[in-house]
Amino acid sequence: MEQRITLVTLGVSDLARAASFYEALGWRGQEVEETVFFQARGLGLVLWDRDLLARECGLEPGPRPGPGPAAGFGGVALSHNVRSDAEVDALLSAARQAGGTVTRPARVNAIGFRSGAFTDPDGHAWEIAHNPGLPLNEDGSLTLPDFGSL
Repeated sequence: MEQRITLVTLGVSDLARAASFYEALGWRGQEVEETVFFQARGLGLVLWDRDLLARECGLEPGPRPGPGPAAGFGGVALSHNVRSDAEVDALLSAARQAGGTVTRPARVNAIGFRSGAFTDPDGHAWEIAHNPGLPLNEDGSLTLPDFGSL
């Protein structure tokens, strides 16, 4: 198996609300057959009905949570690295204004870089970070360093 992720699919309880949230953050998506696709550099972020996604994965849907993180942590966090501390603050503010919940305000974390976190209206966790030790390439992509040489 090649080391690659091509799509991240988020199960959502209300597709229109979820799409509006990401669009309010400046993302531009395409709705196709009750699924919304966002191009995110070299991968796609997909919004799809939570129950249908569970069934597609061979799982029982379980109780459908309402908006927000009430269902608890789902075991997945998406990360978005930015180029400055100010961008961390700005993106957390934009997420709050778009209807997200800031779950950890921006601060210097235990590792020494500035980060914060929010959840989208369906409780999906996002970390926003400015980590100078993981600089972004000019195109916004990330190339991990050789940690053994650090």
